[in-house]
Amino acid sequence: MTPLLEIRNVSKNFDALKVIDDVSFSVPANGRTALIGPNGAGKTTIFNLISGFYDVSSGVVLLDGMDITKVPSRKRAALGQARSFQNIRLMPHLSVVENVMLGQQSRADGLKQALLPLRASHLRAEAEAQLESMNIRVHPDDVVSSLPYGIRKQIEVVRALASKPRLLLLDEPAAGLNPAETAALVEFLRKISDSGVTLLVVEHDMSLVRSLCDHAVVLNFGRKIYDGATAHVHEDPQVLEAYLGPGHAGKAGLAGAVA
Repeated sequence: MTPLLEIRNVSKNFDALKVIDDVSFSVPANGRTALIGPNGAGKTTIFNLISGFYDVSSGVVLLDGMDITKVPSRKRAALGQARSFQNIRLMPHLSVVENVMLGQQSRADGLKQALLPLRASHLRAEAEAQLESMNIRVHPDDVVSSLPYGIRKQIEVVRALASKPRLLLLDEPAAGLNPAETAALVEFLRKISDSGVTLLVVEHDMSLVRSLCDHAVVLNFGRKIYDGATAHVHEDPQVLEAYLGPGHAGKAGLAGAVA
């Protein structure tokens, strides 16, 4: 399958500290890939490199074969990339539909168009249609701060979709959700994937990873230690050692730490 995203020999240094060390992997078009690893492994740093929030120290980032390594973050959305964050970044005082319409600004050409979404009726209709297509069961005029946390997580993803991305980066989408909300989120993300959007997901909840993603890339201390099927990630000795510590990889019954 042709990759939509490629990371080639990417490293990131903060002064003398190397936090990402020669990492390479690809995300197939229309695929659902998980980027996982213990705390501090470098997952969010990789996201920040892909989305342009950090500059790459060495290596290249390719989107659909195009080198975007030096493309500013504000321009990557126009190339078909969108992102959600671990901590919800909705405007709590605005309505559901207004938040989604803000996501349309990344498609704007110039300041005049950027100021258009909050008053353009056809763009409001588009936002309402997107909420309905994703089966978000709220009124478009509900104020976001009044809604349950799990619903707000879904609205943030819909806002990212308003930019009409080909690649959606999700940073711990299940953080703070209960099991029922997580199950609902999995179905929601599958629907997004089925619509043709490629997903790259950073997540600690392995039940979500197993349910949603067919491929996994595992990082540890800024290095890639696994790149393969999600179904077999818990069998890999390096992955078990990263999660459980040296000497534990061969012990029976410990695979549940990553499975």
